[in-house]
Amino acid sequence: MIESNIKAKLSFSDGTPDIELPIYKGTQGPDVIDIRKLYGQTGKFTYDPGFLSTASCSSKITFIDGDKGELLYRGYPIEELATKCDFLEVCQLLINGELPNQKQNGEFQDMVMHHTMVHEQMQFFLRGFRRDAHPMAVLTGLIGAMAAFYHDEIDYGDPKAREIAQIRLIAKMPTLVAMSYKYSIGQPFMYPDNSLSYTANFMRMMFATPCEPYKVNPVLVRALDRIFILHADHEQNASTSTVRLAGSSGTNPFAAISAGIACLWGPAHGGANEACLEMLTSIQASGGVEKIGEFITQVKDKNSNVRLMGFGHRVYKNFDPRAKLMRETCHEVLKELGLENDPLFKLAMTLEKIALEDDYFVGRKLYPNVDFYSGIVQRALGIPTEMFTCIFALARTVGWIAQWEEMITDSEYKIGRPRQLFAGASPRAVPPISERK
Repeated sequence: MIESNIKAKLSFSDGTPDIELPIYKGTQGPDVIDIRKLYGQTGKFTYDPGFLSTASCSSKITFIDGDKGELLYRGYPIEELATKCDFLEVCQLLINGELPNQKQNGEFQDMVMHHTMVHEQMQFFLRGFRRDAHPMAVLTGLIGAMAAFYHDEIDYGDPKAREIAQIRLIAKMPTLVAMSYKYSIGQPFMYPDNSLSYTANFMRMMFATPCEPYKVNPVLVRALDRIFILHADHEQNASTSTVRLAGSSGTNPFAAISAGIACLWGPAHGGANEACLEMLTSIQASGGVEKIGEFITQVKDKNSNVRLMGFGHRVYKNFDPRAKLMRETCHEVLKELGLENDPLFKLAMTLEKIALEDDYFVGRKLYPNVDFYSGIVQRALGIPTEMFTCIFALARTVGWIAQWEEMITDSEYKIGRPRQLFAGASPRAVPPISERK
């Protein structure tokens, strides 16, 4: 970042002397006012619940322009990455800062695909969970437990130790996600097949059984690979900020990623595509396409609790650039599987058309986001609803890793310590128990 010639001047009406604060410019996006010395000079904090106007760090990884509907990984538009690269290429871009050449890509892919197995004892750890436990609860525990199973490289001040941890997380996450699914439905675990691609291997571990060979469908593999790419990173969202905050204490990366998974599990964050599919299923159960008009009326009613899920986004004020790609993928998958006339898909397309033409939604810039389509695609692939957030976590792991690595190697890195506006009781004496009300 570059310090601007312009300064921010802060004035007070209580007699506190005026102060000047430096302003920094990034390569893109808004300038930032550096308030690090604010408390030392004035004895005052800033107040920003939800961090809506606060840059918590300097980062070179992902840039979002919500007004333009733009998402860049290391400067590359998401539209190009999702159509020209596979997921492991994007992993290398996020972690290393550049797209790999052919030799680098081959070496990285080989390293990842030969670290896909997990310690055999993790099966016994997994069996300690109830079979009806939510897969995200299981996955949170499994990733946290990796620190117990893989503690041979614990000096994360050593770049080599960090690299080993990164490879282990990227390589083993699909295996652990698939294991949590297989365990929940009572099927035997499928060991990785390193002759397959990263995403094909994951699909085989999810859906194959020892009874018969698994047939790889390249159209479906590419669709899931694209979902991974589109969800790989998304700037300083809640789970990424959680990973950074947890990691700032110096904890091991497995614990930090486990914290990110726990945060992602929240319905306001990673559960959006699940909520969207539940909305569509509910409309379908109440009467299908013919009931959309009634549903839209309820959405517009301020006194109603009915919400239009999968439309609009907190960051993107116009359109979500991932949504167009996911829409194309949705059509490709349903055509490949012969599901173009699937009632739920027809319902979704009708709802999309009505919402895009309705002045109420257009005026509020409530356009379909990536979650509107990704849930339909995952359902068509055979992924159950309760596994949607696990798929999200699998994809986002590389973004968390890249953000953790960037924080650890930042010269300005400090343990996170937010402050507060205290609104509780003033100092008071403890009364004898006989005098307490």
